[in-house]
Amino acid sequence: MNNAGVMALPQRRLTLDGFETQLGVNFLGHFLLTALLLPLLMKAEAPRVVQISSVAHRHGKIALDDLQAEKNYQPWRVYQQSKLAMLMFALELQGRSDAGGWGITSLAAHPGIATTALAANGPGPRSLTARVWPLLGHVVAHSSAAGALPTLFAATAPNVAPGGYYGPTGFREFRGPPGAAKIEPKARDAAVAKALWAAAERLTGQAFTPGP
Repeated sequence: MNNAGVMALPQRRLTLDGFETQLGVNFLGHFLLTALLLPLLMKAEAPRVVQISSVAHRHGKIALDDLQAEKNYQPWRVYQQSKLAMLMFALELQGRSDAGGWGITSLAAHPGIATTALAANGPGPRSLTARVWPLLGHVVAHSSAAGALPTLFAATAPNVAPGGYYGPTGFREFRGPPGAAKIEPKARDAAVAKALWAAAERLTGQAFTPGP
């Protein structure tokens, strides 16, 4: 389960590897880890990989000409891009597994809107998001434990569909019991997915190779 994440950092920052932080933490690190684990995953009896996306993917756009926001850093836009990238990664991984006979079930999940410390540690405690959250959180959100259920469902449910996406089933998928989630059409753009995959391989220096 690839679940490391930061959200809407006010200023553009870089990881130790020199990547824009939201892209690096939310997407590239997961891409690299999964690529390195591929030979071991293929030896497992019924391997699954679960990528954590977000309802924010609905507003995301993959800026292939400025993937690391060097020209134009907008905190929420970059976050939305990273979560769209995670969903596209899950779908593209399933397609490549099917084509290559890797035997992997690739899935994505999202927590809806959960009461975690993500806002305070992303936009920051003085941000509008963090200040409004205590007032609205109890209305639109559910607990962090409830937010974890779609991920656990994707990882453990016996009859999940390969390439499936899971999240809360309540209003706008903000909260509620886990079930199938809506995938925006942009997440199924095959040309963008392939270009994103190629960019991730180039940036991480790691291709998906099944092994010796």
